[in-house]
Amino acid sequence: MNVIDTKKQLTEKKKHIEKVADVDNAILMNIQLRAGEEVAEHDANKEVFIIVRKGKVRFTVEGEPIDVTPDNVLHMVPLERHSLHAVEDSDVLVIQVKP
Repeated sequence: MNVIDTKKQLTEKKKHIEKVADVDNAILMNIQLRAGEEVAEHDANKEVFIIVRKGKVRFTVEGEPIDVTPDNVLHMVPLERHSLHAVEDSDVLVIQVKP
């Protein structure tokens, strides 16, 4: 068992992106953004699951906008181009599944 701490970082700085775990079959990232902050378009060579723990984030995936909130989970296949914009202060978990 391993408990991974993802403390709230936005009181001390703006945009926070951190790898919090790297295991045999996955990488876990924590992204914390203030409303209005963005992550530029990029892709990943792995399957990706996006879990918003707090807030609302607008992803643009291959040109199509989708709002991700605590009520849904976004799944992207390898190499899908995407960017994100925090509509609200947000705390996001990104799970990259290794092949």
